[in-house]
Amino acid sequence: MLLFLLKGFQHETNSYLPFETNIAGPIHFVHGVYGIFISGGATIGKNCMIFQQVTIGSNMLIDSKGFGSPTLGDNCLIGAGAKIIGSVKIGNNCRVGANAVVTCDMPDNSVCVAGKPVIIQKQNLTNRIYALSAQGWGYVENSKFVVETDTVILQKLQQQKVQKE
Repeated sequence: MLLFLLKGFQHETNSYLPFETNIAGPIHFVHGVYGIFISGGATIGKNCMIFQQVTIGSNMLIDSKGFGSPTLGDNCLIGAGAKIIGSVKIGNNCRVGANAVVTCDMPDNSVCVAGKPVIIQKQNLTNRIYALSAQGWGYVENSKFVVETDTVILQKLQQQKVQKE
């Protein structure tokens, strides 16, 4: 019965999220699961944010250098339309830009952008996407909304809001 429900969910959302995927902790699907494909062999760290139309897929070509499934570290942000293919390791606190294709390893605190992959090593990255709620400005961490208290960040968020108005 559970498999029947899963198949119906996958059909309705045009997604593939198998039970056998190894997920270390909460994942935040920023725009829902529509169009997201995650291979059953993939491993995903905790507190990852995944946007729409993302593929985290296995390379099952036995003679390929990239044979296998991706492993994503903790606190990764995967942009809309990004593709992570094969036995690649994405480090902790990484960002994969919209429509980027990743077929090689990324060290911790790095960014991959579309086009010819360019890996940019950073000292530290904090992947927080802010939203304004009735409680104030905040972000999602461990599947819970956290209200921001840093006054410098709050001023920057308020300035951005004023510029848009």
